Amino acid sequence: AEYMGATLGIFDCPAGMASKAEAFETHHQDMIHDTQPDYYGRRLATCSSDRTIKIFDITTKQLQAQLQGHEGPVWQVAWAHPKFGNIIASCGYDRKVYLWKEVAEGQWQVLFEYLQHTSSVNSVAFAPHEHGLMLACGASDGRISVISYTNDAWQTDMFEAHPMGCNSVSWAPYLAPGAIIGTAEGPTAPQLVSGGCDNHVKIWQLQESKWELKNTLKRHTDWVRDVAWAPNIGLPVSTIASCSQDRSCVIWTLGGESNEWQPVELPKFSAAVWRVSWSITGNILAVSSGDNRVTLWKEVSDGNWKAISAVSESGVTDST
Repeated sequence: AEYMGATLGIFDCPAGMASKAEAFETHHQDMIHDTQPDYYGRRLATCSSDRTIKIFDITTKQLQAQLQGHEGPVWQVAWAHPKFGNIIASCGYDRKVYLWKEVAEGQWQVLFEYLQHTSSVNSVAFAPHEHGLMLACGASDGRISVISYTNDAWQTDMFEAHPMGCNSVSWAPYLAPGAIIGTAEGPTAPQLVSGGCDNHVKIWQLQESKWELKNTLKRHTDWVRDVAWAPNIGLPVSTIASCSQDRSCVIWTLGGESNEWQPVELPKFSAAVWRVSWSITGNILAVSSGDNRVTLWKEVSDGNWKAISAVSESGVTDST
């Protein structure tokens, strides 16, 4: 989805080639900051500076519900896996994190409210469902919180992550790289990647009930705006994308002959890069930049990445 004030543009991307499908009016009263489809791709959650979250039927574009509770701009939303029911997490400038649950068709109520951060909460992400109902939150107070529901009770954990503020969090896949094709053993301990205002990308792992810093990846020269851990499609490598205010997007890989994370930087963008997002199969990366463009990238045979199409307000451009 592309955000255009209170209007959304939705694009189909068969084989990574974007083709504009339809734009529709959300009737948000201010800028839209995030949109997220549910697990089945049937519903779309949006959030805005107008302090609301809206849920639409993607096919009909009809509004199904409007959630109100935040006292400031809502920055991000995330859907839990449907095995837990219809649950959405939201975070905002008001320092709050809400978990909302649909209790009847179109009727939502607050399942849990988290108020422990002392500054804007910028990012929320649900862990792979195999880890249970677990949510990570990154905030401008420099800390990451992990909220989980175990033994019929809510548990929370908080740790210092980025001294100047955390902008984004993303979870590692449940299975270790190569596990699907038999070159590695099963699941790993829960892992997170985070990006912050210290210009660093950091990787965390839960070890003996404590979150430990595993790696600090240094390449960016300005705030890291977003990070995204790629889905596991069976290859014996881990892949992370990060983007920054410095107009760069870096793709990090771990595996093969190296025991260190190896960076590949995409060609410099013309504006700050705000968001990165992987396709379900993990082989196409969408990059959103401050020049109102979304570009789609795919790895080619020499290990470099090539732009295959671009979306802007003027339409779709095929880059092949």
